[in-house]
Amino acid sequence: MDRLIPALIVVAVVIVLFALVWWGWRSRQRSQSAQFPAPSRPVEGMPVRTEPVAGMYVATTLSEQPLERVAAHGLGLRTSAFLSVADDGVIIDRDGVDDLLIPAAAITGITTASGMIGKFVEKDGLIVITWRLGDTPVDTGFRTRTAADRTPTIDHIRQLIGENS
Repeated sequence: MDRLIPALIVVAVVIVLFALVWWGWRSRQRSQSAQFPAPSRPVEGMPVRTEPVAGMYVATTLSEQPLERVAAHGLGLRTSAFLSVADDGVIIDRDGVDDLLIPAAAITGITTASGMIGKFVEKDGLIVITWRLGDTPVDTGFRTRTAADRTPTIDHIRQLIGENS
């Protein structure tokens, strides 16, 4: 009995903390849903230039603010994914959430980084695509499953947007 009451208090505090985190995340999603338009979705049967590359969709953040996650429209959820390059843009086929099409015309750059919110890896281990979501510049991070896929994927995206390597 001596340990029951403190244990119940700890459990109650943990439940309250999780509820507050959930409430904050939902509040961020609602406020950003009004701020950011829904991203484009790929069309079924869209012709692709490359085979899908397995990896992880890390997140979309405000450009040059790698700790400011965009929560709206499922863009803040890290998930397994496949990335392919199509004539219309970059397709990210994400597990458990809507797929994402980053239109070629919206892409303003591509680079690598060692980390972004929630995921830090070796030097240049993440592909970071800078693009415009509506009028807002954002960065989307993708981690290829194998390092050998990283450079060819970057090269394909650079070719898509007409950027020299």
